[in-house]
Amino acid sequence: MSEESKTIDLTKITLRETDLSDVDDHMVWSSDAKVTEFCTWGPYTSKDEAIHYINCIPNIFSWYRAICLDNRAIGSVSVILQTGRYREKVAEVGYILASEYWGKGIVTHVLKQVVEIVFSMYPEVERLEALTDNQNLASQRVLEKAGFQREGVLRNYVYVKGKSRDVAIYSILPTDLKNMSLSVEDLKL
Repeated sequence: MSEESKTIDLTKITLRETDLSDVDDHMVWSSDAKVTEFCTWGPYTSKDEAIHYINCIPNIFSWYRAICLDNRAIGSVSVILQTGRYREKVAEVGYILASEYWGKGIVTHVLKQVVEIVFSMYPEVERLEALTDNQNLASQRVLEKAGFQREGVLRNYVYVKGKSRDVAIYSILPTDLKNMSLSVEDLKL
């Protein structure tokens, strides 16, 4: 494998809104069992599933962007503003990336941007959190590299694919941003 194929120029990674023209790219990761292993849903088996998902994005997420390389969607990042009793100042971030791009620093790069965006766009948010399967060590490393702090493990927190699963919970607060290297002005979104 050449050195070129091992690294990605992170300045070529952009975030943009998703639309139906992304359906073929979306199918690359949503139909990959490696990618969906720790997701609450299994691999998509038809383009119709991806089309339905893309059409439902505005109803599910407060903020959602395609992670793009040369304007081609290679994953996505989403934010849901929490509601309900005692949760109105909390948002949750989620992300997914095509497996061919794993281990290249892309999601860490994106999460650092998203943290800045969330606290800028939603000044009422005092906590951005992420939940990841306790066995998904790669996702946990990504969160830590992006500045999130591990808070613990929520035992049998979710029932996914016929099994109760432990979930690691991570968070970042606006006061933690002093350690982040990006500022809102640096973003071109």
